[in-house]
Amino acid sequence: MVTTLEIFLIGIGAGALGALLGIGGGVILIPLLTGLVGLPIKTAIGASIISVIATSSAAGAVYVGRGLTHTRLSMTLEIATTLGALAGGITAVLINPNLLAGIFGLVLLYVAHSLRGIKKDAEHVEPTGFLDTSYIDPLTGEQVKYGVHHFPLGMAASFVAGNVSGLLGIGGGVIKVPIMSLVMGLPMRAAIATSNFMIGITAATSALIYYQHGYIDPSIAIPTALGVLLGAQIGSRLGSRVQSHRLKQIFQVLLLLFAAQMFYRALTGGS
Repeated sequence: MVTTLEIFLIGIGAGALGALLGIGGGVILIPLLTGLVGLPIKTAIGASIISVIATSSAAGAVYVGRGLTHTRLSMTLEIATTLGALAGGITAVLINPNLLAGIFGLVLLYVAHSLRGIKKDAEHVEPTGFLDTSYIDPLTGEQVKYGVHHFPLGMAASFVAGNVSGLLGIGGGVIKVPIMSLVMGLPMRAAIATSNFMIGITAATSALIYYQHGYIDPSIAIPTALGVLLGAQIGSRLGSRVQSHRLKQIFQVLLLLFAAQMFYRALTGGS
């Protein structure tokens, strides 16, 4: 039987990695809670949603304080993301848990693939005349100026990210970070910071739906969220000193392992 302390430690690890990559930790937390703890996937998603809110609150405050977050862009994109989260949350409570596990596995494969194309930190970014901003790179001390590309496509992708967040309880950062980096032209560091700022708002929307249907268990969600909160503080501070492209290479291997686990649950009928 897994103890509260072990759940807390799982939360620390998930929160640290989630903050480092701006994805909220849910892609790590849910496979661990279902695989190690043996929770039903919808209960694990409920705990993850609460933890995503904690991650965003902790890491988002650090990134905003350092000027890395594009707050104007995040508030605009969050309109589409919140609508998507409502739709995803309603869908999630209605569909079969095994199907939900299979969908989660597919999302993990997508994330592992999309991370391959993300550029290194502030490589080849420039102002565009639309929502231009800048930040000081914590590694080099140089000012990085950039603007936003393909805004309508970014809005559409944000709706999809919100839908995935509501459906799977993973914050939507798994889609937001690659889209903001690859399509909208944000530096990786700014995309991670902006995603961290947004995911808490998105998760709060779907949390109401999961709570109403009894999928949020305080005995699981509270120690998990506290662990994630501590891990997110650690991860967001390490993020200023870790090369993003090195971290994502390790993370891709973990994602493939977790995807295999979720496909196994979907095929064998684990709930």
